[in-house]
Amino acid sequence: MSDAPSPASRPVDSAGAKGEALIEEPTRGQAQLARRVAESRATVPDLTLTSQADMEAAIVLRAELPEPAPTIEDLVIKACGLALRESPRANGAYRDARFERYPRVNVGVTMTTAEGLPLTPVVFDADVKGLGEIAEATAALARRAREGALTQPELSGGTFSVSSLGEFGIAHWTAVLNQPQAAVLAVGAVEPRAVVRDGAVVARHVVDLTLSCDHRILYPAAAGHLLRRVCELLEQPALLTR
Repeated sequence: MSDAPSPASRPVDSAGAKGEALIEEPTRGQAQLARRVAESRATVPDLTLTSQADMEAAIVLRAELPEPAPTIEDLVIKACGLALRESPRANGAYRDARFERYPRVNVGVTMTTAEGLPLTPVVFDADVKGLGEIAEATAALARRAREGALTQPELSGGTFSVSSLGEFGIAHWTAVLNQPQAAVLAVGAVEPRAVVRDGAVVARHVVDLTLSCDHRILYPAAAGHLLRRVCELLEQPALLTR
């Protein structure tokens, strides 16, 4: 009787089973991104909170504004700008065991290059810019990102970040902190859901907003206050036009 193992019990050459690997060297940008997200995950004690904003009034407002109407993300940027102005601790960083607070509210917005690399160009002074100005700025930055024409000054100086996956239908997700910023807001898709209003179940357009914070800077109550204020501003969008 043969002592050879049966086909089912023979060891599998894992490398051969997967086929010959194609080795690809990361670009400079990919290597830099890999290093930054790894450092962020390894060194920042993060705190994550999620809330839901009713976007019905925001949708009505967009329909009433002149073309080109601001996107939902533009409204979020403005809401964050105003909320950060009211919460100066969140508009800062933890660096060299000290807190930094910045007088300007500059919101970075994650965009994708033609090669698929995420970059975060900055909308400067988002708290004082009008919605039209923010819409123009984000459209120009998105175009320059696709063309690979963003400059270092456009990618520097952010005090907070906003990142959206709404265009892909992603309802809920969590973004990685952009060190040394105190927080980043992940925006999901605006979609109709069954919610309770005045004791009745109705369909409303809502969005999930997930705030990731550096716990060394923002404690739970302060982070919760910031996220609640962003939701309030989005639910009362006339406040974004003043």
